[in-house]
Amino acid sequence: MTHSAIAAAQVAEDALRALADPGKARTAAKYFKSGPGEYGEGDQFYGIRVPQVREVARQFNTLPLDACVVLLQSPYNEARLMALVIMVRRFEKGDAATQEAVYTAFMAQRHRVNNWNLVDSSAPLISGPYLRQQDRSVLNALAQSPVLWDRRIAVLSTFAFIRSKDYAQTLALCEMLLTDPHDLMHKACGWMLRELGQRDEAVLLGFLRQHHGAMPRTMLRYAIEKFDPPMRKSMLAGDFST
Repeated sequence: MTHSAIAAAQVAEDALRALADPGKARTAAKYFKSGPGEYGEGDQFYGIRVPQVREVARQFNTLPLDACVVLLQSPYNEARLMALVIMVRRFEKGDAATQEAVYTAFMAQRHRVNNWNLVDSSAPLISGPYLRQQDRSVLNALAQSPVLWDRRIAVLSTFAFIRSKDYAQTLALCEMLLTDPHDLMHKACGWMLRELGQRDEAVLLGFLRQHHGAMPRTMLRYAIEKFDPPMRKSMLAGDFST
């Protein structure tokens, strides 16, 4: 990385650091499971709320992409989040070449997109939209990764397809991940199925009828959250005759 990219990233992170709140940082560390053996092990926090992070990001919305990559190396979750917020904005406003550059950087640095808030703030808005018109086989590969965050990136990327009423990839990945051992993947798949169902209930019901017996309970609960209480009760009991 160039000295200018490193310097620009440092200025941006200094602006965040000025808002640090040690008490909130301790709370965030517990909330995002950053302790030994937990999914966010080693993640550090300044204790800055998301609206504040986004406000600082707006002040640095012209931060070059290489500086965003530097910022992604920060051990602090909020700094990585700010880098991703800026990258999302660059992607949304950019031409095809810019979008490709942002996507390429995102995928190359996805090992730094390593907590659920980071994945959820970026994959539906970078990798998802980019892959709408591209070869999506990378998502199948990510869904089979031993890395939790790769698998979550795969599923959350399909949110962009769902918004375009394109459901096949979501259904394929959710079927592939029925036996995933991690609760965060059960929640991610259930969430995407719920979003799909809000747009096409029949497609969701067809998937649930076929797979509910193998579906983790959390995934099922998330998927049927928008149904009325009597229907949810029946579905949780295995009755999908509706």
